[in-house]
Amino acid sequence: MKPGIILYGPPAAGKDTVTAALAKADRKYEQFTRMKVGTGKTDGYRMGAVAELESLEAAGDVVYYNERYGNVYVIDRPGLADAFAAGVPIVHLGQVAGVQELLAGYPAEWLTVLLWCPRAVTEQRSQGRGDADTATRMTVWEETQADLVAHAGFRFDLTLRTDLTQPPQAARLIRQALWRRSEGPAA
Repeated sequence: MKPGIILYGPPAAGKDTVTAALAKADRKYEQFTRMKVGTGKTDGYRMGAVAELESLEAAGDVVYYNERYGNVYVIDRPGLADAFAAGVPIVHLGQVAGVQELLAGYPAEWLTVLLWCPRAVTEQRSQGRGDADTATRMTVWEETQADLVAHAGFRFDLTLRTDLTQPPQAARLIRQALWRRSEGPAA
């Protein structure tokens, strides 16, 4: 099976920054571009219409979707197939249920990584990057923390505190964990 990476964490935990560090270390690492049905920011998304989402659902090609910020974000089977054909996809998620559905719904050698930082760091980062909806992102941070508590039995393969780990180091640790996983148990 081909390797893939799932980065889970609250807003401003460093998913984009760590993804950029991974891509800088090796161009085979690339963020999975989710389909977005809605309005607002279009950069970094494959914008879709409701009819496209309905067509994917009818074909059984929606692996996971969630609604946030008034939009629908979709992880779809054809998009994942394209991403795996191009290299090692990095999927960003903020719900443990999404991680579980992706693990169950799309066979791959997934490495699950929890990226975490304290609430105050998230708030500082959100304000620092000019988010107009920092208050909403803080609510999502709290929902992410509650999500982790609700799914306390779920174990990530790797946990990184992004307020204590620089992006190049995080990328190195993720690459090492992925490599160890692909090597399998020692004989």
